[in-house]
Amino acid sequence: MDGLVMAGQLLLGLSILIILHELGHFLAARAFGIKVEKFYLFFDAWGFKLIHFKYKGCEYGIGWLPLGGYVKIAGMIDESMDTEQLAGPPQPWEFRSKPAWQRLIVMLGGVTVNIVLGIFIFWMLIFKFGETYTPNDKLVDGIAPGKIGKEIGLEAGDRILALNGDLLKRFDDLKSSKVLLGNAELTLVRHGETKYVKVPENILEKVSDEGIDEFVKPRSTFGILGVVKGGNAEKSGMKAGDHVVDINNKSVKFFDELVDELQVNKNKIVAITVIRNVDTLKLNTAVTANGTIGVELAQSLPSEKAQYGFVQSLPIGASKAWNLFSDNAKGIGKVMSGQVKAGKAFTGPIGIATMFGKTVNWIKFWTLVGVLSMALALMNLLPIPALDGGHAIFLLIEMVKGKPLSDKFMERAQLVGFVILITLMVFVFGNDIIKHVLN
Repeated sequence: MDGLVMAGQLLLGLSILIILHELGHFLAARAFGIKVEKFYLFFDAWGFKLIHFKYKGCEYGIGWLPLGGYVKIAGMIDESMDTEQLAGPPQPWEFRSKPAWQRLIVMLGGVTVNIVLGIFIFWMLIFKFGETYTPNDKLVDGIAPGKIGKEIGLEAGDRILALNGDLLKRFDDLKSSKVLLGNAELTLVRHGETKYVKVPENILEKVSDEGIDEFVKPRSTFGILGVVKGGNAEKSGMKAGDHVVDINNKSVKFFDELVDELQVNKNKIVAITVIRNVDTLKLNTAVTANGTIGVELAQSLPSEKAQYGFVQSLPIGASKAWNLFSDNAKGIGKVMSGQVKAGKAFTGPIGIATMFGKTVNWIKFWTLVGVLSMALALMNLLPIPALDGGHAIFLLIEMVKGKPLSDKFMERAQLVGFVILITLMVFVFGNDIIKHVLN
């Protein structure tokens, strides 16, 4: 059932993005009097269609292969490789008969809609829900670095003051692209002394391997909300509301200290001192192989919420959308330069479905749709034949040369682009399966 919920959210999100992307091409083509022959959500490969109907000369439908969608524009060499209609003289309603600047607008119509959609989604989310964040100046106990954080020189209790020389106001910025794309400098205070820590270039790859929580978290105290029925903590007599003081006579004040002590005592019996009301109790508790004892913990972290008006939310939402676009572009640049392995940078449908989660959370759903919309815009702008970016490059070359590239060249380029896309698709799907099924 959980898998169906995740798959359903993924299909809904992708369907929204695909329909609106193709609608951008469709409306631009119609605006210039170009005939659109087909408008499909998903591909009707080998002629198989789930639903289809005709309206005003255009066939609308849903294909069976959920790998995208398309609009078939008359007089254009596209992924359908239908060159029969190009054998005759150009007709006034065909794509090839229109000026290059009009054809360029048609090709960029889908990307434009994706960008506008991304901005609109983040605008509305900011306006409706505001921004909830952890104020860095309220983290009086500093940070709790994970495995990655410790490797680069961070220590528990460090108070990070600045990021790249700028005052760090929101702790959440430490997990943003400003840091994860590498080469950031952290200014911190440790035992009253100012220190500087350089974030390495390969931090994104490390985070992909270990998870973001293994980088850095706010240091926090904790409380026991409850005990798992039948678990080791309950068997030892521990109860909700108990306050843990130490483990094996070693002081445990913070959440990270508790986790560390349990991890080093896996499969052992530990003596845990707790305070219950006014009584101090010593409880002998078994630690599992996973480093747990069967308790539900609550961390105490400060948070603040910023609310914005309708107009005020627009530039903030637009900035979020643009930062996503820019970060994705920089990420692709790191993959191309070899700084980050492609297998760790790209996520396929299984990974994306997992991000949506096992329950429907509409805030998370629309946030992910916004993220995917900006990612789809960037991917379609890549200069690969068969993608919008490839068509746009050929049109720009035509505008410079003053004459179109030959139909033969376009056919071959389209075929090369199709092979590249299939190869990328196989890689992403295969990588997804390895990461999320075999591991």
